[in-house]
Amino acid sequence: MANSPAAKKRVRQIERRTAVNKSRRTRMRTFIRKVEEAIAGGDKATAQTALKDAQPEIMRSVTKGILHKNTASRKISRLAARVNALSA
Repeated sequence: MANSPAAKKRVRQIERRTAVNKSRRTRMRTFIRKVEEAIAGGDKATAQTALKDAQPEIMRSVTKGILHKNTASRKISRLAARVNALSA
């Protein structure tokens, strides 16, 4: 249990940051889910537009410290490969 004033303040700050990060992570996952649903539906045009919307959101999560840069790049790459495979 935090006893010093500084430790108590850190606990309050962590709670606030956790709420913000959770919101950002949920938003990013929603964009990814839209792409995956379009892929599952087999609609390439919708999947491409959803991917175009998801890419900046995923990279924004990198700048906000939610994801590592390579993780975000991997997610985008795999989604793009799945979207491109729809036409084949």
